[in-house]
Amino acid sequence: MKHSIRRQITAIFIALLAFILGGVLLINSGFLVTYYLSHKTEELVRTYNDIDRTMQTGSVTSVLNTILVRTERGNIDLVVLDSSGKAQISTMSQDDLRYNQMIGEILVRDIDSEDVLRRDNSFIVYRSKTQGISGSDVEYLKMRGTFSDGSWFIMQSPLASIRESASLANRFLIYLGGVGIILGGVLIWLFSRRITQPVMQLARLSQEMANLNFDARYTGSGRDEIGVLGSNFNKMSEQLEKTISELKRANNQLQMDIEQKEKIEEMRNEFLGNVSHELKTPIALIQGYAEGLKEGINDDPESREFYCDVIMDEADKMNHMVKNLLTLNQLEFGADEVQFERFDIVGLVRGVIASCEILIQQAGATVDFVADEKLDVWADEFKAEQVIRNYLTNAIHHAADEKRIEVRIRKEGKKAHISVYNSGRPIPEEDVPKLWDKFYKVDKAHTREYGGNGIGLSIVKAIMESFHQKYGVRNFDNGVEFWFELDADTENTSLH
Repeated sequence: MKHSIRRQITAIFIALLAFILGGVLLINSGFLVTYYLSHKTEELVRTYNDIDRTMQTGSVTSVLNTILVRTERGNIDLVVLDSSGKAQISTMSQDDLRYNQMIGEILVRDIDSEDVLRRDNSFIVYRSKTQGISGSDVEYLKMRGTFSDGSWFIMQSPLASIRESASLANRFLIYLGGVGIILGGVLIWLFSRRITQPVMQLARLSQEMANLNFDARYTGSGRDEIGVLGSNFNKMSEQLEKTISELKRANNQLQMDIEQKEKIEEMRNEFLGNVSHELKTPIALIQGYAEGLKEGINDDPESREFYCDVIMDEADKMNHMVKNLLTLNQLEFGADEVQFERFDIVGLVRGVIASCEILIQQAGATVDFVADEKLDVWADEFKAEQVIRNYLTNAIHHAADEKRIEVRIRKEGKKAHISVYNSGRPIPEEDVPKLWDKFYKVDKAHTREYGGNGIGLSIVKAIMESFHQKYGVRNFDNGVEFWFELDADTENTSLH
C-alpha cells in the first residue's frame, strides 16, 4: 500500500536518524574546535601548575624526566628560561625552528586581544600563527608566563590536529550514520511488521464487517492497545451480527404480515365477488318462487309443493356452499389444525363408497374398488375423508358413457397412491390448471344441474397442501382420473 503505516514508520525513522546525524555534524563542525580549545587551554593550565609544583620540590635537573613525560603526553612543546635568558628545559633541540620561534616570542609583549583565551597574573593563553618548516603558517595554542621561581616559560600545542580530528570525526559520523540509516531502516521495516500486521488484520476485519460478514474474527493474542482494539472488534462484530439478525427477523415478520394482509384483502375481495356471483342465482330463484307462492300463481297443491321444493333445494345448495366456504377459509388460513394419525386408508375409502351408494344408484353408475385388504397411512383421517368424498362425488356427477367409476389404492414405495377414475369426456387441457381455483367450473350448466359450486377441488388443494403431499388430475381418452398420495406406514402395513 502506498500510504501504509509500515512505510510511514520506516520513513519517519530514517528521517529522524538523518536529522540526528545532520545535527551532530552541524554541532561537530561549529563547536568541536571551540570545545577542544577550551579543553586544551585547561590542559595547558594543568600542565603549568604541575610543572610549577614539581619545580618547587626539587632542582630542574631532578624533575626534568617528569616534565618531559607530562609534555609529551599532551603533545606540548615547552621552553623554560632562567632570569638570565638561558634555557633550562626544552622539549626540542636548539636547532629546531620551533625552538628559536618560541625563544623569540617570549620577548614579544604585544598580543592581539582577540586571540587571548585566558589571562592570569602568572601566564596568558592565546592563539598564534607561526611560519612552519614548509613555509606555510601553522596555528598554535600557546601559553607563556613565569613560574614561582621567577623563570620564564612558553608552551605551545598545534591546532591543526584539532581541525583534522574534527574532520575525521565528521567523516566517520557520515559513514557510521549512513550504515546506521540503512541497517536501521531494514530493521525497522522488519520490526514494524509486528505492528502493521495486526493493524492490517483489523482493517480486513472491518471490511468484512462492512460486507456484513460477521464470521471473521481478530486472532491476535497481544495484550497491548492493538490487542484490546481487536478484542473490542470481535465483541462489536458479535453484537452487530445479533442486532442485524434481530432486525432481519423483524423485517421478515413485517414483510410476512404485509403480504398476509394483502393476501387477506385480495382473498376477501375475491371471496365477496365469488359469493355474490354464486348466491345471485339461488337467491333470485328463491325470491321468484316465494313471490309466486305469495301471489298464488298456481293454487293447486302440486304446484305449491313444487315451488316449496325449489325453494328448499336452493336454500340447501346455499347452505352447502357456505359450509364449504367456511371449511376452505379455515384450511387456507391455517386455522384448522392438522391431526396426524395412523389409520387404514382401505377401510376409510370403502366406508365413503358405502355412504355414497344412494348417489351412485341415482346416477346409474357402477363403482369398482381395487385395493389390498389393508394399508395403513399417516394423515388427518377426517380431512383425508373429505378429499376422497370430493373426488368420489365429483366422479359420480361427471360419469358418462358406460358410467363406470374405478377407485384404486396401491402402494408405491413409501407412498399410498389413491385414484378415482370416471368414464366420460376428458377435461379440456386449457381448463386443467384452473380446476383447483375457487368457483371455477368447466361445464357451468352441468355443475349447476347437480348443485355444484366449484369449491370442492379447492378444498382438496388446501387439504393436500396442508399435508405437504402430491395430488393431481390425469386425462384419458375415455375418462378422467383424480389422484393424491399419502405417507404409508411401512412398518405396520399388511399386504394380501
